[in-house]
Amino acid sequence: MRAGELYIAEDPQMEKLHLAGQDLLERFNATPARQAHLRTALLQELLGTCGPGVTICPPLRCDYGLHIHVGEGTFINYDCVLLDAADIHIGAHCQIAPRVTLITSTHPLEPQPRSRGWESAAPITLHDNVWLGAGVIVLPGVTIGADTVVGAGSVVTKDLPSGVVAVGTPARVVRDLAQNAR
Repeated sequence: MRAGELYIAEDPQMEKLHLAGQDLLERFNATPARQAHLRTALLQELLGTCGPGVTICPPLRCDYGLHIHVGEGTFINYDCVLLDAADIHIGAHCQIAPRVTLITSTHPLEPQPRSRGWESAAPITLHDNVWLGAGVIVLPGVTIGADTVVGAGSVVTKDLPSGVVAVGTPARVVRDLAQNAR
């Protein structure tokens, strides 16, 4: 699955991992705001890696949790979906707005394997200091370079370089931040 090969999601081993992640996710999402220390402990258990100073506002949705890696000082706002059949790497000091969706899973275009439940997945990487506006969707296999900003409601279908602003569906670079730095 994590190697990008076709798999069946109902595999018993995968189902066991999924249910373990869902149990932790349910506990995290039900944790009161005044128990930040418990939320942090649950995130440390749920995620593959969780750097210091990470804040994730519930509710959060994911498949497994253990394939998600979040760097130091990153903030993930309410109602985000991180479908982690493949690895999701979120760098340090990223800002993820409400209702952002990172999707590593995909399905075959051919109807026969798709109807039999075959899937595949490709990793997503956000380098350091990326800002994803509200409702951004990032598709499988995408890498977003450091310091890049993606405007609200955009759909990122291809890699984005470092230091740009991208908007739209599909997201397109509209500004180079390095040219405007002072």
